[in-house]
Amino acid sequence: MLDTTPRGQLAALVADLERALVAQDADAVADLFLETGFWRDLAAFTWNLKTCEGRPQIRAMAAAQLPAVAPQALVLDPAEEVSEADGVTEGWLRLETAQGRGVGYIRMKGGRIWTLLTTLHELKGHEEPRKLRRPMGAEHGHDPERLSWKEKREEEATRLGYQDQPYVLVIGGGQGGIALGARLRQLGVPAIIVDAHERPGDQWRKRYKSLCLHDPVWYDHLPYIPFPDNWPVFAPKDKIGDWLEMYTRVMELNYWSSTRATSARYDEATGEWTVTLDRNGEEVVLHPKQLVLATGMSGKPNVPVFPGQDIFAGEQQHSSQHPGPDAYRGKKVVVIGANNSAHDICAALWENGADVTMVQRSSTHIVKSDSLREVCLGGLYSEEALANGITTDKADMIFASIPYRIMHEFHVPQYDQIKERDAEFYDALRAAGFLLDFGDDESGLFMKYLRRGSGYYIDVGACDLVIDGSIKLQSGKGVSHLTRDAVVLDDGTELPADLVVYATGYGSMNGWAADLISPEVADKVGKCWGLGSETTKDPGPWEGEQRNMWKPTMQEGLWFHGGNLHQSRHYSRYLSLQLKARYEGLETPVWGLEPPHHAS
Repeated sequence: MLDTTPRGQLAALVADLERALVAQDADAVADLFLETGFWRDLAAFTWNLKTCEGRPQIRAMAAAQLPAVAPQALVLDPAEEVSEADGVTEGWLRLETAQGRGVGYIRMKGGRIWTLLTTLHELKGHEEPRKLRRPMGAEHGHDPERLSWKEKREEEATRLGYQDQPYVLVIGGGQGGIALGARLRQLGVPAIIVDAHERPGDQWRKRYKSLCLHDPVWYDHLPYIPFPDNWPVFAPKDKIGDWLEMYTRVMELNYWSSTRATSARYDEATGEWTVTLDRNGEEVVLHPKQLVLATGMSGKPNVPVFPGQDIFAGEQQHSSQHPGPDAYRGKKVVVIGANNSAHDICAALWENGADVTMVQRSSTHIVKSDSLREVCLGGLYSEEALANGITTDKADMIFASIPYRIMHEFHVPQYDQIKERDAEFYDALRAAGFLLDFGDDESGLFMKYLRRGSGYYIDVGACDLVIDGSIKLQSGKGVSHLTRDAVVLDDGTELPADLVVYATGYGSMNGWAADLISPEVADKVGKCWGLGSETTKDPGPWEGEQRNMWKPTMQEGLWFHGGNLHQSRHYSRYLSLQLKARYEGLETPVWGLEPPHHAS
């Protein structure tokens, strides 16, 4: 009897898709999608991070990749429920190809596939030593030549980088580099992480002392070791720093602190890099096959150039250099910028008795922390979500299953609700002269972050100080020049200053590649981050995925890894598997790798 329940209908569609995939019938695969359907693949079929939009792109990808990938199975996960609402049926998938196994998520509308997510989770024959495969640890029996665990680790640390070369060199030891290093370690890929700071976690410890995570704890776990269930909702920076340092030790990472990469060059003939490092005063040259720039979502600090900076008698700092408010009690401070760092720094300075003015040159998206947590994240990342069976891994997959092209459509209703919920708050900000926006299409914080990585503040209290005038505000004005003791705005307003803080963000990660390797390689790779959405600061053409992030680039052997803790956790899975496949010599035919449309 025909099963007409939502699960039965979805199961029939998935069965048809499985038959078409196994038969390597690209036309049949494409015909199962809506004309405007989406297939987002994270390394399982494309060996890339790629979203195919519409039947022609889906057909082209399937025709190119199915013979090499050789799909073997795609089924509804019998352990997971199927949901149906507003004419959309959703369910979890399990998939298998000739080389790997993975997880998928499907949405059906009108009897056809609306969105399909496929992700690679493990390589056959190279599974992680977890759960039933976990190592024994103890070596029972007798062996006079036996080395202890500590001796083995010490020997590995002594040899790697000298007698033995790493397959992967990760430059940058923040949450991104550490998360990737942990995954590579579990996969058995020899890797070294290098960072210029003295200790793991110092990237956090050395920021201004009031810094806390603005994202809630459920959103911010690292791979393998989640934060304990008594961890604060918003972790202070030094607590995060301590956690990262502990994590590097517990996960047995080969982490070289006090180490700065000074140059890198790729040899096409040998297929390896020559990377020169300054390791605490010692020059070390490494020859990895793969080089990962894990220098964060952003690049080098973006310090604006204004006339008079050379004659200003006070201090000038980029926000990344700001030590905190302690030395500035009773001082006059001008903060250029009005996003996350600017608000945090202004609030801490005011609390410490400084006379602080924020210069807001253009509009900023503001969302209250509670509203973000409850309205936007509560269904996926919260205690309630966990109680409903939505683990962090499941939440990551559901979030990833929404194609970027239509993601804003999911967020606009949330921010409509937030606007109504916090109407008095926004009215008060506007009355104070603050320039507000919700993004070019009113889709709020996440889309702003994905498109350009800036232009917002998650309010944890500083906005009240703007509203009541405790933090003075100059909005809609640019900086004309600096004098010996003041910042002069373009309308002639003079702001006396002992300190100027440039909370002006960061450039593209591409800038690190230009400095470390060459401008030519940076141009060859093109921009990092952004979708090509034709919105403010995210010029087109449309890319459909984050540019150059977590996937192959136009420069062989060069990868970029970064983002917040959520992205570092989630996308390190796919980057590590792509690297592992190459380490093992597996065939990895990449689909959809194209030259950049705009070089940085």
